[in-house]
Amino acid sequence: MCGHLQPLALSDPRPQYTMSSPSIGSFPPRSVAVVLGTRPEIIKLAHVIRLLGKAAVVLHTGQHYDRGLSGTFLDAFGLGEPHAYLGVGGETRGQQIGMAVRALDDQLSELRPAAVVVQGDTNTALAGGLAANAAEAILVHVEAGLRSYDRRMPEEHNRVLVDHVGDLLCAPTDVSRKNLLEEGIPESRIRVTGNTIVEAVHELMPDPSERARLLDGHNLTTGGFVLSTFHRPENVDDPARFRTVLGELASLHLPVLLPLHPRSMARAEEHGLGDLLRAIRVIEPIGYREFLGLGAESAFLVSDSGGVQEEVSIYKRSVIVVRRSTERPEVLGTFAELVEPGPGISDIAGRWTADIPGLHQRLGSIPSPYGDGTASARIVREIGDLIVAP
Repeated sequence: MCGHLQPLALSDPRPQYTMSSPSIGSFPPRSVAVVLGTRPEIIKLAHVIRLLGKAAVVLHTGQHYDRGLSGTFLDAFGLGEPHAYLGVGGETRGQQIGMAVRALDDQLSELRPAAVVVQGDTNTALAGGLAANAAEAILVHVEAGLRSYDRRMPEEHNRVLVDHVGDLLCAPTDVSRKNLLEEGIPESRIRVTGNTIVEAVHELMPDPSERARLLDGHNLTTGGFVLSTFHRPENVDDPARFRTVLGELASLHLPVLLPLHPRSMARAEEHGLGDLLRAIRVIEPIGYREFLGLGAESAFLVSDSGGVQEEVSIYKRSVIVVRRSTERPEVLGTFAELVEPGPGISDIAGRWTADIPGLHQRLGSIPSPYGDGTASARIVREIGDLIVAP
């Protein structure tokens, strides 16, 4: 799956390093700054950080930082404490990006890494990209080339900007590679690597006995419930859309388990939607391992999450994606169907519920479009081709 492995041609002045092909782990110490700030970034960069070993310096912006959202994931992957926390959480988007760029500029000026790694489409990724460019460090964008073509999404602006300032763009699929080429980005800057989520899901998925205990704890049965999650402002901040979503969930013919973030719960209460919440099995937010385990045992999922669209393709379940658009078209028509809030949710759910064993059997034979679980190793080797010091 990894193609286009010719040496990267940098058009602007950067620190000079040899272009040899090292084995993993042979990087100079503290030569790669890994910038992250949210739970998904930790999940998707964890194996890259471990493979980099002593070369990695982890900078946590604090975009979503607390011990529940970030610290436990650092612990789960055995990563230890980051080199620095930058404390930009709780601010507006513009303030977060500005504060993070300034704080990262200070860190990179001190560390002088050869490369900076960012992931995805967060405010942290954009801030890391801008700070790396200012520091004249090679910018590596993991999960490059995703496009929703929906400019109403702040994430769309973030990922486009990072891709156009980036030097090594690690595209998870050929679809992502094509998106980059169509925007005029040189092929020499693009590598198709697969998605690091494959490694993360395989590592953190609870074993069958643990999944059985999860089901018992929630009084659920395999294939006998729907797992759901909603957090995007387009759904939870709009009273009419959120009411429609909850009404559709309440109408499904299977029990719906809905871990609801406090922010989403607050929005539901503000919108007067308590009656609909009482018709659904609403629980407190759960850990990532528990969510994976329940997802793997569910009939199917209903969600507005981007990550869930990837994860279901790995543990072979399907998801109704309730959004205006998606940046992950690779799973549409196989593991996912995209629908706006409305009766389309219960229509799709009814079709799937009619033959859940058949649905699961069909999905089990479809390979994930996100690769074979070697994305992190490929990314680290590509970084090494650029930065190994003489």
